[in-house]
Amino acid sequence: MSAALRALSILAGAAALWAQTQPAQQMVRQPSPQPAQQSAPQPAPQSVPQPAGLLNPWEIAPVLEEISAHGARMAEALGRIDVRPWIERGASETYLEQWQSATVQAKALADTAGALSHNPERLAAGLDVLFRIQALETMSGSLERAMRKYQTPAGAAALAALSAENGANRSRLERYLVDLAADLEQRVKVMDSEAQRCRGVLVAPSQPSRKR
Repeated sequence: MSAALRALSILAGAAALWAQTQPAQQMVRQPSPQPAQQSAPQPAPQSVPQPAGLLNPWEIAPVLEEISAHGARMAEALGRIDVRPWIERGASETYLEQWQSATVQAKALADTAGALSHNPERLAAGLDVLFRIQALETMSGSLERAMRKYQTPAGAAALAALSAENGANRSRLERYLVDLAADLEQRVKVMDSEAQRCRGVLVAPSQPSRKR
């Protein structure tokens, strides 16, 4: 989790940058005119290379589909838990609220991760999925400890094992979002530099013609 916490500092700033890239990506660059004396063909502009280590959308999409399926399994498992006997045995009533919240969170995770798998480059939606995973892990961990105390250790172990199944996919999603944020930040810098260059060309004073 320490890596995820360090990543959030990058992701939080990149969320704002992502919104700036939308209108900027619609700009069409016009090639600068070449001097007439140059007859050699100019090389075509190259696209910005993808940073090393950044997963392609079609590579992270299956991960998001697995996260969605895991959320559905968690919702089903939580739906089979009855918290009321815990309270009768002396457990706090807050466990009922946690159980309800965890069930809602699991269902929402299944929906949002499934939707994101069709368009994985949406940074804000990716952060939403990551935060839901972290919230679900926290609440299911609390329910697992209560189940171990007020129900059966076997049931608690089963819930803990099911929750842990998503660990590898959560780590992959964290790395993908960190790389995606860095990539978007770099693209914004490139577009800002190009915009400043274009403004410099537009405001540059024209040379007055010399009278003979």
